[in-house]
Amino acid sequence: MGFFNRFNLSRDMGIDLGTANTLVYISGKGIVLEEPSVVAIEKSTGEPRAVGTEAKLMLGRSPESVEAVRPLKDGVIADFDATELMLQEFIKRAYEGKPLVNPRMVIGIPSGVTKLERRAVMEAASQAGAREVDLIDEPLAAAIGAGLPVAEPTGNMIVDIGGGTTEVAVISSQGKVVSESIKIAGDELTGAIIQYIKREHKLAVGDNSAENLKLQLGSAYPMDSEQETIEVSGLHLLSGLPRTVTISGVEIRECLAEPVASIIKTIKSTLEQTPPDLAADIIDRGIMLAGGGALLRGLDTLVSQETGIVTHIAADPLRCVVLGTGKVLEDKTLDRVFRDRSVLA
Repeated sequence: MGFFNRFNLSRDMGIDLGTANTLVYISGKGIVLEEPSVVAIEKSTGEPRAVGTEAKLMLGRSPESVEAVRPLKDGVIADFDATELMLQEFIKRAYEGKPLVNPRMVIGIPSGVTKLERRAVMEAASQAGAREVDLIDEPLAAAIGAGLPVAEPTGNMIVDIGGGTTEVAVISSQGKVVSESIKIAGDELTGAIIQYIKREHKLAVGDNSAENLKLQLGSAYPMDSEQETIEVSGLHLLSGLPRTVTISGVEIRECLAEPVASIIKTIKSTLEQTPPDLAADIIDRGIMLAGGGALLRGLDTLVSQETGIVTHIAADPLRCVVLGTGKVLEDKTLDRVFRDRSVLA
């Protein structure tokens, strides 16, 4: 019986089904997959040509016969069929092609999604082979993955800045006390860079180029490194010909200021709604940043300056949500964290 239980446990899967990246955790093994949430589909057959990293390289570069898409937008499913294909392939890779079927899945979802959107996630997981699906709000999963004491009756604030959404929540006793979710996050920051270069330099650049600028030069607070520059190539809008321009870190910080200000505003709004006793706990413990957006240089300094509360970056911000789903799978005391539960098979 013990062997059978361990066998079942080893199949259970935690998933961070993110707008930018999908991460998979298998009980007893840890994180086994981390890939971009992109799928390239053959238009004539509807079959996947590539999934993950290989498909991301095809964005904006695929032949006419292939459509490379990001099937999730703002943290929710925008293309159900593509999401199902992507999940099926990721599950196959996670199990290294072994014929293990019908896993239990714990999936992190944005706290602001509708009932219909939650159902779409559960149906996609079911079609991909899950026997049971549990949904957990991403900020709660991120807090667990970041090591915050969410089971204790004390206030913990988590700010999870993903690809499509920023989730801000105050958590106590395995549940959200106050939370806000906005559709301004990593994708919005990348989009701000694209629009700035188009407006100021009359140059059209792709998502991958803008994302590289964000990673290499992006900051939320004045930094010594913002004097650095990077050359970026694109299509000049006036001449219609390829052209290269030089972009500075100062320019990138300035064009990111508006979306960053929206994130700061959401953090302040959440704090304003927090009960006094829990607010006192947060002042003592600080604010925790998670998600890819937490890596924006100087963001922790800016949040601390704007709120007057010390701000920390999680030890592994990109993996907090999936690590949280994994801890929930393996720790049966975390039994009150689920948003929805469905036995599908």
